[in-house]
Amino acid sequence: MDEIDKIERKREFLMQLQSLAKNLNKYLSTKDDQWVIKGFIDVYKNIFALSTDTKLISKVIELHLIPKLLEFANNYGYEVIFAEKQNWYPDITFVSKQDKKVKFAVDLKTTYVTKYKGGKPYECKGFTLGSRGTYFIDRKSEKNIQFPYGEYLGHYVLGILYERNAIDKTVRTQKFRSENLDKIPSVIKNFIVFAQEKWRIASDKSGSGNTANIGSVKKVEELLEGKGIFWKYFCEDGEKWFDEYWMNYGKVTLYDERTKKTKTVTSLDDFLKFKGIEPEELKTKRCDD
Repeated sequence: MDEIDKIERKREFLMQLQSLAKNLNKYLSTKDDQWVIKGFIDVYKNIFALSTDTKLISKVIELHLIPKLLEFANNYGYEVIFAEKQNWYPDITFVSKQDKKVKFAVDLKTTYVTKYKGGKPYECKGFTLGSRGTYFIDRKSEKNIQFPYGEYLGHYVLGILYERNAIDKTVRTQKFRSENLDKIPSVIKNFIVFAQEKWRIASDKSGSGNTANIGSVKKVEELLEGKGIFWKYFCEDGEKWFDEYWMNYGKVTLYDERTKKTKTVTSLDDFLKFKGIEPEELKTKRCDD
């Protein structure tokens, strides 16, 4: 497959994934934009409300989306492979039934809105975009990954943003019956579902504490439009720079003229200086989709 074919295949898959994202809002929401999932049920038909724990919400959303993901795969001729282990990348691998060499990596990511501007969601907590460790650096490595990173034609995120509801703590200790389902409050609401290539929503900062994860941008507009820092600086060439930057993150050093000391490179601006490029020359760049 030549480079032009690869580009077209990637664009086609992104369009398919974005079409799916548009339809998921209705699937996840009631008519008044509340989450359709109310709680969990036991064998005695008692229903218990959910908590706002982000890991719990993320897992329930993931399970809820499985039928839609399988339907999506069937409609577009893909085989679906879910990650065999919890810490493996990606969450889902889509393999073309016509050409087994065509593989797409998709991670499901959820997070909540933290800031508003003009009454609209402006910023979210952000999320991690996978490891920058062994399998990311060695594109033939099989460690903690379904298939070697280099075998994937493209890497994507199906992202779900939501708002938290203020829930009375006493609700979590109550038991409800199915006939009282409408009395159980939803813990989240107002979903925003999007799909983008991973590199286009990546930031230049680590995603979580001391772990070797790539972080996302946090502004809602940048996530929805796929206009993170690597797109803003490099446009269509951003993926190459995303790969090189994160392969070298925290490994190369730069002499700081201000402090007269050597420092580890952990920002894109410093990495560009390390490469002999002035960041200010790129900050005024405008990219057209």
